[in-house]
Amino acid sequence: MSHPPPMGPRRSDADAVVAATRAWLEHAVIGLNLCPFAKAVHVRGQVRYAVSDAADTHTLLEALRAELLSLAAADPAQVDTCLLVHPGVLNDFDDYNQFLGAADALLAQLGLDGELQIASFHPHYRFAGTEADDVTNATNQSPYPMLHLLREASIDRAVAAFPEPEAIYESNMRTLQAMGPDGWAALRRQWEPAAQEPPPGGTPRD
Repeated sequence: MSHPPPMGPRRSDADAVVAATRAWLEHAVIGLNLCPFAKAVHVRGQVRYAVSDAADTHTLLEALRAELLSLAAADPAQVDTCLLVHPGVLNDFDDYNQFLGAADALLAQLGLDGELQIASFHPHYRFAGTEADDVTNATNQSPYPMLHLLREASIDRAVAAFPEPEAIYESNMRTLQAMGPDGWAALRRQWEPAAQEPPPGGTPRD
């Protein structure tokens, strides 16, 4: 049985959010080769952009439930992955980081643990052990808070085809360090005029 995604914000607002997210994917994730696996699904049009108008975590969990079930039921050739963008909730990274536990619990509750997984991206993302202004955090800094829903089978195939998947992280760190904060700020202007506010403090994601 199919599970339609929840209703999102006004079309014009959603279009702007999708446009910024798509530009980030093209210029940063693919353009800097932060994820060698992203280009193929993007070129084939297999990325679903879902924009939620959730203003609280309960509503966001319901949107996440719908998108997880929708992705699990979809033909991978049509929709391989989903970016669930939620501009109206969890803009503070500490709050977002804490929500990830509830997101993973929902995945397990739905019996999709091992079939799907949830990756995290946030405008103020901070890895454990880094300062808020460390440029290497930018590898996971997106225009808006979002949850990236991926198929485990697709990840396994991509990793098997990549000679040294463990080297991706180190390569990304070198790329961002070479760019520096000024280079990253210049790249951000390609997609993200709304994300120039200073990052709030928060607990880093392990």
